[in-house]
Amino acid sequence: MILPRASDQLLLPVNPLFIVFTLAAAFALALLPLGRMPALPDWLALTLVFWNVHQPRRVGIGWAFLLGLAIDVHQGALLGQHALAYTLLSFAAIAMHRRLLWFGLAEQALQIAPLFLATHLVELVVRLAAGGMFPGWSLLAAPLAEALLWPLAVTLLLAPQRRAPDPDKNRPL
Repeated sequence: MILPRASDQLLLPVNPLFIVFTLAAAFALALLPLGRMPALPDWLALTLVFWNVHQPRRVGIGWAFLLGLAIDVHQGALLGQHALAYTLLSFAAIAMHRRLLWFGLAEQALQIAPLFLATHLVELVVRLAAGGMFPGWSLLAAPLAEALLWPLAVTLLLAPQRRAPDPDKNRPL
């Protein structure tokens, strides 16, 4: 039997309102009028992957599809471009969530980086197939930034669930 690392803490159950709040905040960040800068990290994709890995029964492929459609409508993109990319991203994150949680944050970021790269490539292929322009090679900076932001996202989004480290005789865990 493989035992978890001693540094792993027991987490409190996640509040569903916190999940909705974080997804809404990431969606609001995606709605900021910053122009079309392909090197910006996709905050919504990062948050979706986090919840797909940590709460796959609550945030699944359906959420990814709906949020992708909402981003498509906001950006005036080909309808379904982000929905397809987010759906594939969520499927891959859910498929690897059990294995991923056994690694440290740096190793998780290395394993999540190809997912983010594949997501941006799917968006690019759909955009080019629909007759769009190539945004430039700076597009490759976004998956790298998302992978580098993964440890920070995990730390911040798991903070409300961390159990207080003050065990007593009635509550040993």
